[in-house]
Amino acid sequence: MPAEPFDLRRALALFLADHPEQAADAGLFSHFLASSPDVFERRHPPGHFTGSAWLVSADGQRVLLTHHRKLARWLQLGGHADGDADLARVALREAEEESGLTDLVVEGGIFDLDRHLIPARGADPDHWHYDVRFVVRATGSEAFAISEESLALAWKPVAEIAADPSADESMRRMAGKWLSAGSRSG
Repeated sequence: MPAEPFDLRRALALFLADHPEQAADAGLFSHFLASSPDVFERRHPPGHFTGSAWLVSADGQRVLLTHHRKLARWLQLGGHADGDADLARVALREAEEESGLTDLVVEGGIFDLDRHLIPARGADPDHWHYDVRFVVRATGSEAFAISEESLALAWKPVAEIAADPSADESMRRMAGKWLSAGSRSG
């Protein structure tokens, strides 16, 4: 039986039921989704949806992070939807492209939501990324390859991210969510 097509509206409703602490985010994302048919295109002036991967090791204890070339921060892997409304597929594709890993699987529905402002760069004005994040698990080799989008990649213990006051706030939030869920070992 074929998998049911990804429906962001439904996925946001399910996320809200599981994460009432992010009700304001879910509402903001739902409102943005209804605002224009172009919300999955990077040419959409106010912003666009992106898909990201909380890429965990097979044992669930570590997460693969990128030292992002443009933003110069340690972040989760992910990128632009470029017209693809299936943001789980976007997250998986970006994880594969940015890590060189194969045998990756998306687990469950939306894991986290984060809207953040991307600063103006060259001819691109500042704009919002409506980042929808999914758990992606490495089920095979964890030997990664650094892509041109990264300065570096590293497997980091989730507990260290959660405890690091210098880590990006959304990274600490995801680490905390992961740890509170019992690290969901594979």
